Amino acid sequence: MAEETKNTTTPPEPQVVVPSDVPVLDNPVTTLLDKEAPPHPDKSEEPAPEEVVQGEKEKDEASQDNKIAESASFKEESNKVDDLIDPEKKALDEFKLLIREALNKHEFTSPPPKDEDKKEEDPKPEDKKEDEEPKPEEKKDEEEPKPEEKKVEETKSEAPAEERKEEEPSETVVVEKVEEKVDAVEEIKETIVHEVAAPAPPPCEDPAAAPAEEEEPKEAEEETATALAPEEVSIWGVPLLADERSDVILLKFLRARDFKVKEAFAMLKSVVAWRKEFKIDELLEEEGTGEGLEKVVYIHGVDTEGHPVCYNAFGEFQDKELYSNTFSDAEKRAKFLRWYIQFLEKNIRKLDFSADGTCTIVQVTDLKNSPGLILFKKELRQATNQALQLLQDNYPEFVAKQVFINVPWWYVAYNRMISPFLTQRTKSKFVFAGPTRTAETLFKYIAPEQVPVQYGGLSKEGEHEFTTADAATEETIKPTSKHTIELPITEAGTLVWEVRVAGWDVSYGAEFVPSNEEGYTWIVQKSRKIGAADEQVVSCTFKIGEAGKVVLTFDNQTSKKKKLLYRSKTKPSE
Repeated sequence: MAEETKNTTTPPEPQVVVPSDVPVLDNPVTTLLDKEAPPHPDKSEEPAPEEVVQGEKEKDEASQDNKIAESASFKEESNKVDDLIDPEKKALDEFKLLIREALNKHEFTSPPPKDEDKKEEDPKPEDKKEDEEPKPEEKKDEEEPKPEEKKVEETKSEAPAEERKEEEPSETVVVEKVEEKVDAVEEIKETIVHEVAAPAPPPCEDPAAAPAEEEEPKEAEEETATALAPEEVSIWGVPLLADERSDVILLKFLRARDFKVKEAFAMLKSVVAWRKEFKIDELLEEEGTGEGLEKVVYIHGVDTEGHPVCYNAFGEFQDKELYSNTFSDAEKRAKFLRWYIQFLEKNIRKLDFSADGTCTIVQVTDLKNSPGLILFKKELRQATNQALQLLQDNYPEFVAKQVFINVPWWYVAYNRMISPFLTQRTKSKFVFAGPTRTAETLFKYIAPEQVPVQYGGLSKEGEHEFTTADAATEETIKPTSKHTIELPITEAGTLVWEVRVAGWDVSYGAEFVPSNEEGYTWIVQKSRKIGAADEQVVSCTFKIGEAGKVVLTFDNQTSKKKKLLYRSKTKPSE
């Protein structure tokens, strides 16, 4: 037994096929139960190689699940050609060569010449039939006289001698009629030949006519030259092979296909064909396609590396009217899909496709109030799966980070089920955060002043004293302790500040302490306890005519540490 195990090699691990879209299972319990459990090996027998491989797979899956939390280590690759390694440079050059040939042959826009080839092949058997058809007719003509001759011979033998003499002249008459018909046919053929040959043009004696005939081939050559001129194909507003921006786009296709040139080229051709079929250019000019969806999918701010951040709040579909207006029938679902593609196209065209630019986005998916996995609505599932299909097939490598926030308990189990179907590169971009760690997780990648207030940040819609350009300061309030912040005032003017504590459940107050020791301390904001469901951001404006400082006091009596955000600025007095 030991010798057999030494000689047998473990079979290669099958490749994991990445699905075109993220599968959404109707019932994960029945799906898991349908899978047969492997038989338990006897203690006396050694485990089979297949069982050893399966055990290794389970260990790998467990280690991959543990690595999800470490996805912050993912770093985007450089788009500079000089920074690529030699195999990647070679793949890029081969890719560009294939594209150049395709542009010269008009393979991106012209349909494949399948019907023409069939039409050219079809006449061949017909020609053969036409050539073969006259043969049996000729044989019939030759064979027809034979039975007549037989009948004549029979009548000759049976009829008397006098009747034979009368029949002989009739045969000569028939022969004469046949000869006359043959002569008539020959005359007709001759006349046809003469008529065809008659309109032959006389030789051209005028020397000026010769150059005109030479100009016709030149014009034909010019037409063929213009017809064979390389076509121009643009994608996301960037012409292919025009400048370095084209290299950045081509690298997206290569990375999406692990630098397999032929597969990347096939994907590019498919994307160009889909964009033509979907009429992307016309879609960009459409208006009023996404009424009421502004709070579902939107761009808000940038992350610490300058990537635009796209928020997806599918919990908004708890509104029955909005859900019905968006997914109640196939026509409305198609309209939602067109709006989503239009939204994506408009924001992609705002990206910087230069080698040093930012050409990817950060996706933040809010799962708060989202329907559970088993109760996931059919119409919404169909629409999201179709959208994911189009995104993965036609928008390669546009997501730098995928952050899931307010993750419920069921999504953890769901992620474990779909994890084997995802590549390590895809999983390295995923970040998960539960409801209690949403703000903390977002602050790792996005500055607090860029995060919307509903997700724990300071960014609010409309006109306010502070904008995303005003940086915020982060501090930690220790458990069961008081924490103070001093905002200095050096001259007379107006001090404006805003503060926020993640999860609050903290007492907050503010007072002004003048620099002059003989001055009086003013209570600006009376100390009060702010709960988690109370104000998200506390703002205050204090006008003062002397120097001093404003002291902010936070009293945390809970056993948990708290994240504090604040920012301030002084406006001179008018």
